[in-house]
Amino acid sequence: MSETRIIYGFHAVTSRLRQSVSSIKELYLDSAREDRRAQDLIKTAESCGARVIRVDEKRLDGLTHHARHQGVAARIEIARLPTHIDDVLDTLEEPALLLILDGVTDPHNLGACLRVADAMGVHAVVAPKDRAVGINATVSKVASGAAETVPYIAVTNLARAMRELKDRGIWIVGADQRAEQDLHAVALKGALAWVLGAEGEGMRRLTREHCDHLVRVPMLGTVESLNVSVSAGICLAETRRQRRTAP
Repeated sequence: MSETRIIYGFHAVTSRLRQSVSSIKELYLDSAREDRRAQDLIKTAESCGARVIRVDEKRLDGLTHHARHQGVAARIEIARLPTHIDDVLDTLEEPALLLILDGVTDPHNLGACLRVADAMGVHAVVAPKDRAVGINATVSKVASGAAETVPYIAVTNLARAMRELKDRGIWIVGADQRAEQDLHAVALKGALAWVLGAEGEGMRRLTREHCDHLVRVPMLGTVESLNVSVSAGICLAETRRQRRTAP
């Protein structure tokens, strides 16, 4: 039997309708909503061949565990993504690009990181099973579909997983504002994995020690740190830029 998940919010549900309508098993809309946004959702659903089920707010609250659902939710079938990093790496036809997250426990941060990862063509996101939020409905909402397209690999021992990546020829680069070298001064053209920690705390000591190289994101203003998803976007975009310009 296939696994299902509840997603909610207009952006997440509309994105799912446009990207993979066949994965939507049930689509719910608050029966009290007759505004423009609700009508646009109904039109989109009809054009995609999906049926909208009108329910009361209490039913939506129960489905989403009282999250801020905006009056819309959907039960979707979860795509079977790889659950082991080897299953990802063995199928690649280009140098691996991975994102390792250490200590990211906020679902909004993880969802934003998955969204960035999808946009930058990251092959998988790797995170520890402990000290990590994991995939849930909030993550899925913020990710706007990326939680169902980017493999999320939860590992028991992050340091050991990093060693195994090194054994497969993947260079591991950590983003650390205490590093001496600037992001733009490092060659990022081969198979590599970016490692980022949560804002404020950063990477754990053991995680930092397992990095092959540490770099800092150049900061020209007055703020001392960036949200982890913003840092991830900057690092991944620079990696893709260098790969495009490589001879």
